Amino acid sequence: MLGYALRRLLGLVPTLFLIVAAAFFLMRAAPGGPFDAEQTLPPEIEANLQAAYGLDQPVHVQFGQYLAGLVRGDLGPSFRMKDFTVAELIARGLPVTLTIGVAALVLALAMGVPLGMVAALRQNGWADHAVMGVALAGIAVPNFVVAPVLALVFGVHLGWLPVGGWERGSLAHAVLPVVTLALPFVAYVARLTRGSLLEVLQSPFIRTARAKGLPPGVILRRHALRPALMPVVSFLGPAAAALLTGSLVVEQVYGLPGVGRYFVQGAINRDYTLVMGMVVFYAALILLLNLAVDLLYGWLDPRIRHD
Repeated sequence: MLGYALRRLLGLVPTLFLIVAAAFFLMRAAPGGPFDAEQTLPPEIEANLQAAYGLDQPVHVQFGQYLAGLVRGDLGPSFRMKDFTVAELIARGLPVTLTIGVAALVLALAMGVPLGMVAALRQNGWADHAVMGVALAGIAVPNFVVAPVLALVFGVHLGWLPVGGWERGSLAHAVLPVVTLALPFVAYVARLTRGSLLEVLQSPFIRTARAKGLPPGVILRRHALRPALMPVVSFLGPAAAALLTGSLVVEQVYGLPGVGRYFVQGAINRDYTLVMGMVVFYAALILLLNLAVDLLYGWLDPRIRHD
């Protein structure tokens, strides 16, 4: 297992390099620059700024310097937020983003798996139709529509929850962002659990367990649940990354000080290093989460061996 994990980690390096290279050259190819503003700077000042940040050098030289800094763990300074490095900005926003994302993932699993099981065990019944109907609506409605609706209903009209801002340790400020992020993934998890559990319940080893006279609850817990969760586990890696990247919209709507806000600001301001830092962070996160899912496969399915 350890050797497999190390080989996979080494295999992630070329993928991360290609992502970094594509983002770097696309950023440089887009029109405009980090020091463009409504008021044009004098040529002397602009030339000094370009030289100070190394933007007067050829693009391939800039790329080599960026890679050298990345190997040392240096993401560089922010071009527009001059008092901060990119690493400092990520460190400031990461706790909020992780809090919202992890809570949303836990909520999606805590609600989606039981709902999917109920739908599978009551196949073609009213519970099945109700769960799948709500799941379809949850998938179809995007979070940039759900967020304002929830804020309007529970924050403005009912006044139960704050509609924006963030206070550390305040559960009330986290409820609406977490629910907004989790709802589509509750629907995905419920549909995956239902379909997989229906397939597992028709397997020969389940029929054998029934023939031995095992109670339905025992069959479900000991024999059917773990293999039925395999598609859900496959979904966890991309889902966790999507929850964190999906917080870009939610953080903007609810005014949360997470890393998504810096990604949006960096893209608007053409802050090269800030956008690149966000790309590196999200790319590394997605690759590591997918690796974790592959390793988790071996625990769920004894037939899978990572040699």
